[in-house]
Amino acid sequence: MWTSRQGESMVKLLDEMSPHTAPHKYYIGFRYVHPLTEEAIEEMERDGLERAIAFTQYPQYSCSTTGSSLNAIYRYYNEVGKKPRMKWSTIDRWPTHPLLIQCFADHIQKELDRFPLEKRSEVVILFSAHSLPMSVVNRGDPYPQEVGATVHRVMEKLAYSNPYRLVWQSKVGPIPWLGPQTDETIKGLCERGRKNILLVPIAFTSDHIETLYELDIEYSQVLASECGVENIRRAESLNGNPLFSKALADLVHSHIQSNELCSKQLTLSCPLCVNPVCRETKSFFASQQL
Repeated sequence: MWTSRQGESMVKLLDEMSPHTAPHKYYIGFRYVHPLTEEAIEEMERDGLERAIAFTQYPQYSCSTTGSSLNAIYRYYNEVGKKPRMKWSTIDRWPTHPLLIQCFADHIQKELDRFPLEKRSEVVILFSAHSLPMSVVNRGDPYPQEVGATVHRVMEKLAYSNPYRLVWQSKVGPIPWLGPQTDETIKGLCERGRKNILLVPIAFTSDHIETLYELDIEYSQVLASECGVENIRRAESLNGNPLFSKALADLVHSHIQSNELCSKQLTLSCPLCVNPVCRETKSFFASQQL
């Protein structure tokens, strides 16, 4: 729902910002639910597009998210055995875009203002992002650094008003994952008497199960009750914020004007990469002719 609304708002703004490249149209491609990336590409090819921008909705790049989606685009053309009719480029990361940072800061400040005045300065801000297996991190995946860059810029915008930590959620299975884990951090804070907590989903741009269930129910209700939390709140996701739509439109507009195919970082492989498709995907995007 939110992805469609964000797309609609974005293209409306884009048509105003860049009339010479209008009309603009958005397509949605998911990796594991319909419409799949491959289905979106087929629709785009049928529509006869001249230019396509693979615009990740993950602000921070990871091989397991954005990288996987870009690989799916390359695999589609490789498997059907034909070149794309349209010219491709990609916005593959945007962790410190000024309007993105402003959106996060605004949402955080809004929730901080809802804490009791006498407790406000004590609130610990927990920036929570989806974790990764350490095997992925150790290969050189840039995700932890890029999430950290977002957190740094947001706290800079907030003038470092409160203590904060970057924590990680959604660990599954027995293998080592990037930590500290969000739930364990909440427990640890309460044990040390820090019982006023603000959760911030820093790597998600819209609500889904990891915000609506994991953060809002598992942590903010069940765990908070068990630990004796005094006040716990969750910053609203970016969802339909008009400023966020403006951020998306600005990113695309700037990308079109730049004539860049991808970020410089995308052309770099993880030092210990084990997936040969990644290199082929990077070559696919870097060799496009706009």
